Amino acid sequence: MIQSNPDQFKALKHNPNDGPVVMLNLLKFKPDGGFETYLQYMQESNKYVEGVGGKMIFLGKPNELLYGDETWDLMMLVQYPSRAKFLEMSNNPDYIKVHELREKAAEKAVLYAIDQIRFRDLVSQNFQK
Repeated sequence: MIQSNPDQFKALKHNPNDGPVVMLNLLKFKPDGGFETYLQYMQESNKYVEGVGGKMIFLGKPNELLYGDETWDLMMLVQYPSRAKFLEMSNNPDYIKVHELREKAAEKAVLYAIDQIRFRDLVSQNFQK
């Protein structure tokens, strides 16, 4: 079972950044049908993603693992206009029903909310603020 992190959902809700956010998805599918179930989830959830202004900006298959020991079957980046829009979608009762497919499909998953930063802010350490 994939466990959500309630404290991080609260932090997401209260994050003052109201600009676009990219959700990084790392997925490992269950054997015997996980991939197919996830494809069904992607097809059925797309209308909810687009309904709040979200869009997939990258989809990839991880291959050579050069560092670390976690292997993944799929990596996806989905951009939303804001954290509020992502949460609006996540709390939609119809989306929640579709989300059950994701839970059935994935053996393990990572979902990160990511803010774009500028290189000069990274160099000057302003990205931590």
